[in-house]
Amino acid sequence: MKTDTDWPYDARRDDPLTALRIPVTNTYPQWKYLVAFDGVPIVDEDAQERPDETEARIIASLIDYTRRHWFNERWQAKLLERPFDIDGGHNTLILRKWGPGDWGHRRASWQYGPSIVPQHPRLRKGAPRNGYTPPLDLVTLLDSVHTYGGDKPIDAWLEWKAAHPEVFGP
Repeated sequence: MKTDTDWPYDARRDDPLTALRIPVTNTYPQWKYLVAFDGVPIVDEDAQERPDETEARIIASLIDYTRRHWFNERWQAKLLERPFDIDGGHNTLILRKWGPGDWGHRRASWQYGPSIVPQHPRLRKGAPRNGYTPPLDLVTLLDSVHTYGGDKPIDAWLEWKAAHPEVFGP
């Protein structure tokens, strides 16, 4: 008989996203997931937004990309032995959905600055100022995450998206 102690992860065991290998956690997950979805309201009055079906497929594809891009075949097989991709040396990308077409992210290693970028919509009200970022859809946000100091996302990410039009579109 399985008990709750058979599930050591801080991700929700019975969440529908778990079937897609997407851990649903909070803003500060305890495990070193490659990618996690922050599915916990920040304040009680916040309705927690969830990925729609298309966005869930994009997140699952992102996890697949991350595994294949950063790890050799042997380690990929090890990652696939668990219900989620977990690696102790990886800097977890945590995704949060503020509202329709409004996504933010953080890295587990962040210690300074806003906890999630773009920040909560209430903090973005008014005219653009001091790092104001308008709402970003999920693909635009992920393109930004994969832009390392340049003016466009890295080629590996662009090639991944182009090779998966069933997820990202033409």
